Amino acid sequence: MDYSALYVRRIRQLCKERGITVNKLATMGGIKQSTLDNIMRGITKNPRVMTLHRLAIAFGMTLAEFLNYEELNNYVFEEEADED
Repeated sequence: MDYSALYVRRIRQLCKERGITVNKLATMGGIKQSTLDNIMRGITKNPRVMTLHRLAIAFGMTLAEFLNYEELNNYVFEEEADED
């Protein structure tokens, strides 16, 4: 699973726990619906920190709490080969 999919999983988990829809989350976080849709569909692979911070606030947590997710913490980045 790629790293961006873990953000999506985290967002879906928190929405389910709090009983809110992704659409409602966008409104609560002051994020454009299209921005959140692109994250959720995997079009945006590397969301901006400000966007993640707004999502965290919408969930009532700090950015650190939002990112403190076992699957994110355990993710291993593969090193890309240098192109010479």
